[in-house]
Amino acid sequence: CVVCILANYSRSGEVKTTITMGVVGYPNVGKSSLINSLKRSRACGVGATPGVTRCLQAVQLDQHIQLLDCPGVVMETGDPPAAAPLRGALAPQRLRDPLSPAAAILRRCPPQQVGGG
Repeated sequence: CVVCILANYSRSGEVKTTITMGVVGYPNVGKSSLINSLKRSRACGVGATPGVTRCLQAVQLDQHIQLLDCPGVVMETGDPPAAAPLRGALAPQRLRDPLSPAAAILRRCPPQQVGGG
């Protein structure tokens, strides 16, 4: 159990200390959902599009464990701007030009997967 493992880290000999653990990752991979699952309640907002978590948020799991939920992190790769939506950096509704990312997806997919036949 993950909570048990975290609880073990909060022990220092006979003294219980408080630990803070950050949950970091790409946009829309389930960071907030993981925290909600561990907390067994809806402590963090979740959604199908990137950008629901807009700032760092602390969630107290128990008296010794605090989890930090952060917005998705996307590292700059030097890829063309059309690749940003493919990494989850932009919500589809915010795209000015949806054709460039769609064309990038089509270039990466084998034709038989896209053609329907």
